[in-house]
Amino acid sequence: MIDQVAPAPTLRIAGRGDGPRMLRIITEAFCARPALDPPADALGDTLADIEGYLSDQIGIIASDDAGDIGCLFLALDAQASPPTAMLSRVSVLPSQRQHGIATQLVQAAAGLAQEAGMRRLQLVARRELPSVIRWWLSHGFEIVAELDAQRVLIAVDLPASVRVPSAAAMRELGARLTKLLRPGDLIIASGELGSGKTTLAQGLGAGLRVTGPITSPTFVLSRIHPARDGGVQLVHVDAYRLGSAAELDDLDLDASLADSVTFVEWGTGLADQLASDRLEIHIDRSGDPDDETRIVRLGGIGPRWAGADLWGFVEQFDGRWEQ
Repeated sequence: MIDQVAPAPTLRIAGRGDGPRMLRIITEAFCARPALDPPADALGDTLADIEGYLSDQIGIIASDDAGDIGCLFLALDAQASPPTAMLSRVSVLPSQRQHGIATQLVQAAAGLAQEAGMRRLQLVARRELPSVIRWWLSHGFEIVAELDAQRVLIAVDLPASVRVPSAAAMRELGARLTKLLRPGDLIIASGELGSGKTTLAQGLGAGLRVTGPITSPTFVLSRIHPARDGGVQLVHVDAYRLGSAAELDDLDLDASLADSVTFVEWGTGLADQLASDRLEIHIDRSGDPDDETRIVRLGGIGPRWAGADLWGFVEQFDGRWEQ
């Protein structure tokens, strides 16, 4: 029998009339969790509470052909330092779990938060639900504060984004990025064909002063570029033709990882296993094929990048590419 893959849910911003639907989803989701003492605040929500949240927060709802199946609330605080978005009532109907719906809801919330200028996304979790905490940690969040005996604050820094107007600017971005890098760093780059991943790699190569030329290693899969002055070498990998993480293992990248900067194109979901600490870069192109402008998003994962000021790094470029 061929497994049936569930279609991706439709996500929408909730309106005031969605209050009853969201209350139903939240109540069913939290009732299915283990009993807590004291009970979860969500179990005390009334319709008036939900409508109150909708008046000053963003509600996001996930739906499929059968109806609404998940939701969450997102509160934006531009006055916080750094500007921070707070997630709450992240809920998926018990019958719809294990289909990635919560992940898609959180990704949508993160995108909205970033567009609104937020730099951090956080939530409060209960210690009595270790499986829930593990889920958040597996999605790049970290425990950043112990609030009390029952609650912890979990947060993730949102990717820093910068508008890159040309291929030359993309190379400059890569060259300057090397000032933040050190041996052992793993960079995973994503973006559609022609978005500029290899161009960014060329900038990295220039900044590291490695031997070249740097071209897409699609058919050879990986190339090692030694540094001319004995510095850090660049390992450039193209995972586009790889079908699994096992095939990536065959490249034996572990042997060079500690002494190199490793840049993996098309590595999302494949190269994550190489290191728990990594810099993830996603490149979006404009809808106009004649427009070279790209939006580059940089997000650090793991303790290695916890103190890196990626937002400060990208802010030096906005509007000043010609300087």
